[in-house]
Amino acid sequence: MPTYLSPGVYVQEIDAATRPIEGVGTAVAAFIGLAPKGPENQPTLVSNWTQFVDEFGGLYPGSYLAYAVYGYFLNGGGNCYVVRIGTSSAASGKARGRDAKEAPKEPQEVTIGGYRVIAKGAANAKPVKVEIGPADGENPPDDEFKLVIMVDGRQPETYGNVSTKSDRENYVVTKVSAESKMVTLEEVEAPPSSAPAKPAVGTFDLAIPEPAPEPIALDKISAANYVGDAADRTGFSGLEEVEEVTMVSVPDLMAAFEQGAIDLDTVKAVQLAIIAHCELMGDRMAILDAPPSLSAQEIVDWRRNQAGYDSKFATLYYPWVQVMDPLTGTNRFVPPSGHMAGVWARNDSERGVHKAPANEVIRGAVAVQTQLTRTEQELLNPIGINAIRNFPGRGIRVWGARTLSSDAAWRYVNVRRLFNYLEKSILNATQFAVFEPNDPALWGKLRRSISAFLIGEWRKGALFGNTPEQAFFVKCDDETNPADVIDSGQVVCQIGVAPVKPAEFVIFQLSQFSGGTSLVAE
Repeated sequence: MPTYLSPGVYVQEIDAATRPIEGVGTAVAAFIGLAPKGPENQPTLVSNWTQFVDEFGGLYPGSYLAYAVYGYFLNGGGNCYVVRIGTSSAASGKARGRDAKEAPKEPQEVTIGGYRVIAKGAANAKPVKVEIGPADGENPPDDEFKLVIMVDGRQPETYGNVSTKSDRENYVVTKVSAESKMVTLEEVEAPPSSAPAKPAVGTFDLAIPEPAPEPIALDKISAANYVGDAADRTGFSGLEEVEEVTMVSVPDLMAAFEQGAIDLDTVKAVQLAIIAHCELMGDRMAILDAPPSLSAQEIVDWRRNQAGYDSKFATLYYPWVQVMDPLTGTNRFVPPSGHMAGVWARNDSERGVHKAPANEVIRGAVAVQTQLTRTEQELLNPIGINAIRNFPGRGIRVWGARTLSSDAAWRYVNVRRLFNYLEKSILNATQFAVFEPNDPALWGKLRRSISAFLIGEWRKGALFGNTPEQAFFVKCDDETNPADVIDSGQVVCQIGVAPVKPAEFVIFQLSQFSGGTSLVAE
């Protein structure tokens, strides 16, 4: 307390009786996989697709990471973290990544009309431009034009009158290739001796042609590459220091399996490690992919026998979805975890984390690998396999919102994610209470702060009940904090909430009754 020794008016700032609690973010995904370039075993924040392409190289054969990240942004995802795992052959892609200047540089070239202009010698190390303009002089022949070669912004070579006709002495290919020290010309198509077509007027940049991508070899990859080590900050274990993450996906686990680098036992080991990571952190969920090309019966056998997972921090989606592949110009099947992370993010933004992320359209999906029927889904839903189904006229939709837990209290994805959100929000906002005097004043401040936060969530529709008293309770008093608890340096605050649960089964009970006109006796 301040001391007052001189008469006067004093202004003193004091803390409010209620500390506001701000809700934390709920939709930040983490993707672990293979890429041709980028930082290795380092969680990297990516906010959009262009940034991912610049950092990790975009779509790449033999890898599902880029397709998952693209599906995430396409379906409404925002920020995400990308972890590029290390492999023995990843160095093959470094020449196109951050070590590109150590690799031999491909020649710069550009095609103008029927001619290909290729930089040569020292000019290839600097920006090269070609300018096409009208020929010099008055009334030049129709087949002649002016060509200027600019290197690094200068004009070292100018050809005022070159012809498109191959039978002329000033034929552009012959003249430039013989005299130029900067470029050489090649015919893309042999020009006719009559009725020549001059190149379009303009300035053209010579560009380094992109090499055809090569598949990433996975000759020495193992479960250790994916799991990593928390102390060394490798694999998805390195995500322990990134508190913002709420979803974890490893789409390239299936890429390694498809290429024969790992078997189903290794797939199971890695997925169990992902689940253990999420349970250890307690604030994120694993979005798991099923093995490819499984029938409904095979995925049931996989779930029950091969991978008997039981966790409230994990979900499993089936089947794979088909998307457009710009690399080949055809469609291909990809694991759905990246698209599902985007659906979760879109659901949180539009409705809230309390809404089950189901009955939502998967953007970018054109087909599913296995067309499920209602009867087949009756086998999947009870064991926690969330189906992705194609409904005629309604698109491809997520048709399940269950975790892999056998505990009925944690059956639904939205309930688990809501509790993650509430727990982390309250945890972050109540750090002020540490080392405060453990007395009724502190207990009352905690009660008021948490109650105000939960009332806000109840008004959003996240909690069940007609009144706040029915939706939650907060108890922090001398009953929860007796003398022995206070002497132990502890403050115990009991919080109970009634989460809303999805209407998974909508039942209309119809009955037949006898109706008619009642006769009134007169």
